[in-house]
Amino acid sequence: MSNRQRTTNNEQRITNNNITIQPSNNINIMADIHSSKAPEPVGLYPHAKRVGNLLFLSGVGPREKGTKKIPGVELDDNGNIISYDIATQCHSVFQNIKYILEDAGSSWDKIIDVTVFLTNMKDDFKTYNQLWAEYFKDNQPCRTTIQIICLPTPIAIELKVIATID
Repeated sequence: MSNRQRTTNNEQRITNNNITIQPSNNINIMADIHSSKAPEPVGLYPHAKRVGNLLFLSGVGPREKGTKKIPGVELDDNGNIISYDIATQCHSVFQNIKYILEDAGSSWDKIIDVTVFLTNMKDDFKTYNQLWAEYFKDNQPCRTTIQIICLPTPIAIELKVIATID
């Protein structure tokens, strides 16, 4: 049957270049995840979406749940950033990621890919990278770090995460 073979339970197996892909029943699972512990999203979207055994987190920043308070940020009366502490924001972002992962039934060690958005690569990358090494010493996911001009709230860092889920 060329690259397709029938199995005894009527699932198709596709074999190509020594890689076997076997359809799974959970591939059809798709659900929005709303964390009870993480800060509310700033727009109309879920904290995460589960598709099969993958969990796709929306962009997560350092805000605190139930407030607009951003740890490590000092704002003027017009909401402009006066100063910020990137280390404090990193710790807060990582904690918010953990909350979402836990509420979804996943965990920190199941993170497989992270996209990081920094608003000041030159000043913040070194501190962020040191903290990354501490948090990911036992699990090194793929990572892309990008500098952007600004984020939708007065924060200096946001993470977009993909993890596995059982």
